[in-house]
Amino acid sequence: MAQKASKQVLITENRKARYHYEIIDSFEVGIQLQGTEVKALREGKSSIADSYASPENNDIFLINAWIPEYSKANRSTHGERRPRKLLLHRREINKLSRAVQRSGMSLVPLKLYFNIRGIAKLELALARGKKLFDKREVEKKRDWQISKARLLREKG
Repeated sequence: MAQKASKQVLITENRKARYHYEIIDSFEVGIQLQGTEVKALREGKSSIADSYASPENNDIFLINAWIPEYSKANRSTHGERRPRKLLLHRREINKLSRAVQRSGMSLVPLKLYFNIRGIAKLELALARGKKLFDKREVEKKRDWQISKARLLREKG
């Protein structure tokens, strides 16, 4: 039997998140969307760069994610930056909300994509903010790896 290819269609990615935050754990979560939002995501124009997730009323909401209005929609359309409910199991919601409230961690979206079945999913990370010296250390390591690769290429 032929194996089924695991093909995810990436919609948008938060590239700055891994630079600004230390990722502790990540979760694949569903996102509650309206019909015009799904169609707008299929057009590929959205952004989660300035967004975050917040626990409110025993649920977790994605705040400040930008999904533009669907260009071919009628009068009834969605709000571009409205809070969107994230779909998680109850114990995951409890774990994440406890970590945010007690440990001072953040819930940061990493990427938004369509899974194999065509369902919109969000990769959500439980993260701790990096200090300035941590960011400098990462840059030093990256620069050293680039320099080392150049030196080895010249020698070899």
